[in-house]
Amino acid sequence: MISFNVFRTLGLNGVTVLKPEQYLQHRQALQEARWVLFPEYWQVNALVFGLGCRIFPSLSSYLIGHDKVEMTRAFQMIAPNNTPWTLIAANTDSEADRLWDTMLLPFVVKLPKAAMGEGVWLVNNRTDFERYRALTDILYVQEYLPIVRDIRVVIVGGKMVTAYWRLQADQGFYNNVARGGIVDHSPVPFQAVELALGVASTLGVDHAGFDVAMVGDHPYLLEFNRLFGNQGLPGGTAPLQEAMAEYLAESGLPGGADHVDPDDPDQSGPNKPAREWSRSTENAIS
Repeated sequence: MISFNVFRTLGLNGVTVLKPEQYLQHRQALQEARWVLFPEYWQVNALVFGLGCRIFPSLSSYLIGHDKVEMTRAFQMIAPNNTPWTLIAANTDSEADRLWDTMLLPFVVKLPKAAMGEGVWLVNNRTDFERYRALTDILYVQEYLPIVRDIRVVIVGGKMVTAYWRLQADQGFYNNVARGGIVDHSPVPFQAVELALGVASTLGVDHAGFDVAMVGDHPYLLEFNRLFGNQGLPGGTAPLQEAMAEYLAESGLPGGADHVDPDDPDQSGPNKPAREWSRSTENAIS
């Protein structure tokens, strides 16, 4: 296996670490590798479509997780009742007026490409909205859910590694740990874990931290992060490393990321049949 991220693959056996900018110097090694781990986003097309490499996280994890607009559209397609009401439009005066007239205050706005709680704001008035407009070509507005905490569900290879609450930061609104959110390892509702597992399975996302909000007993999927923070993982990164090692060992099929064996349709690839939503959540849920 070849890794382009030494920190994400510490503890994995049989891994050679390369610097991303050196990838063109190692074509043969990359083609022969069983897995190519954690490439940079800008490497993905060259590795998958140019060399036929099998990458981890999956191609779906990269393509969908790279852009909140594309992510939300995927959520709206497969889980519309579990996706907050969201409107996406070009940043023109007419579209901005339409969205402003449609949404109830307060509402949430996001930049399409941001992580760790960055690029997300609560809009309370038109001044807030205009400040947001100055930062983006695409308007992404979403209903504000009345919550003071959300749930992070960490999934590797179709299995839950852990799930925990993230309590709102002292300044309010943000639950992300990088923005001051507080980790709470109390049991989380089964519905949140089931939703995250089902969406991950359907979309082919095999390494992500899914963020789920509970409004009453109803779970809403906010987003997922392909590269998620490790601050909230109970027991450190060891369980995550073990889950990755198990998944990579079990799923090391020949060929590239999109390889499909015609004699075995139940495997990875863009045309794989959707698996049933897993209910194997063990003791981390209520």
